[in-house]
Amino acid sequence: MTSLDSAAAASPAGRMLAQSWYLVLLRGLLGVAFGLLALLFPVPTVLSLVIIFAAYMLLDGASSAVATYRAVQEHKQWGWLLVQSIASVAAAAVVIAWPGISVLVFVLLTAAWAIVSGCLMLAGSYAMHEKGRWWLAVGGIGSLIYGVLMAILPPIGVLVLIWWIAAYAFVFGMSLIVLAFNLRKGKALLNEGTSRANA
Repeated sequence: MTSLDSAAAASPAGRMLAQSWYLVLLRGLLGVAFGLLALLFPVPTVLSLVIIFAAYMLLDGASSAVATYRAVQEHKQWGWLLVQSIASVAAAAVVIAWPGISVLVFVLLTAAWAIVSGCLMLAGSYAMHEKGRWWLAVGGIGSLIYGVLMAILPPIGVLVLIWWIAAYAFVFGMSLIVLAFNLRKGKALLNEGTSRANA
């Protein structure tokens, strides 16, 4: 156990985490499982993300509607709140009715962002005179290639997006698993120290 782990275990928060190390382990296992499932089944993963986004927009619209009602009751400005509520509910309806189009629009927006970012990076590398400008140019070229590929072949953009999400979930899950076993060791050391103190 490192000194950092010992310090964490000795703190109140560290002790609490050490006592519930199995919950951290469970979170890690779920993250790894989600990452693997996203890699193996990319299409259902995309559709699940679309459904989650639609649910979020519905909740946002409902909360804006409540805020609109309260603003009307308190004689405050409510026009923008009503517009926001309608826009959120409409966006959720579009996503639910046409999930494929929603994914396509998202990918195309990401492609446009990548192309604009690549152009700005290339322009910045041309304006720079430092040695590191070539790295900026390489990044700009990579961003341009990615953006163009996503715009021409949106399925590639969706696939890359899922790969990134899956990789993040997998790495995050693995880090939690390692942390959980470190916390388990810390709990054992704490218990040993407590038993010695009581002896």
